[in-house]
Amino acid sequence: MKIIVLIKQVPETSNVKMDQATGTMIREGVESIINPLDLYAIEIGIQLKEKHGGTLTAVTMGPPKSEKALREAVAMGCDDGIMLSDKAFAGSDTWATSYVLAEAIKQKIPGYDLILCGERATDGDTGQVGPGVATFLDLPVATYVSKIYDIQEKQAKVNRLVEGGYEVLAVPFPALLTVVKEISFPRLPTLRGKRKARTMQVPSLGTAEIALDKAKLGLKGSPTRVVKIFTPKVTRECRKYVIKDNEDIEKAADALIEYLAEKQVI
Repeated sequence: MKIIVLIKQVPETSNVKMDQATGTMIREGVESIINPLDLYAIEIGIQLKEKHGGTLTAVTMGPPKSEKALREAVAMGCDDGIMLSDKAFAGSDTWATSYVLAEAIKQKIPGYDLILCGERATDGDTGQVGPGVATFLDLPVATYVSKIYDIQEKQAKVNRLVEGGYEVLAVPFPALLTVVKEISFPRLPTLRGKRKARTMQVPSLGTAEIALDKAKLGLKGSPTRVVKIFTPKVTRECRKYVIKDNEDIEKAADALIEYLAEKQVI
């Protein structure tokens, strides 16, 4: 099998900062990690490679420092990694990101059987890039996959989480799957993997290496806009009653009924 896993380097959840003017995330000077949900896609990709043979290539799109995420993926068990990095990609929304990833796969990694993604990224939390890539590549897609089994030459049967249970789907290859945490438990990097990751060459591809429509790139090529950013204010209105005897209980009950009536709850 020829497997591709799409990963993203994201800021640690506690360090997320936004640019108020552009509505994009500030990544400079912030500690970054592999998107935690992508680790499950990496793990199941490694398991499939070990069971069925073949190769596993990690692909990421981001600034040059995203190379670190690819090296971590190789340390875990991926065979190699490809980085998509160009100033023209800066500010891309999920649509523009999906377009670049799809074109890179189409032009540079042909003949694949399966593309794996985490269900969503913890920074944007949209879950749109995986299905977006599948759309650009005209692939069948199954989202929220919790189990992959009974892989044959031209298809795989999968369990897809839905409300109240799961669906069993037969997905023909080539296909794209987004996976949830239930699918695997990510392994730790090995010493051999770390050595390979430290010395490997990571190709960096941009507009010079991939034929792209520049009108579809970056902030200007993104059809969606963040029009406003604000921090929600949590306000709590309450009335406190200290109950010492039965009379206090009756007063508190009457006060509660009066309060609910004021709020038009009853």
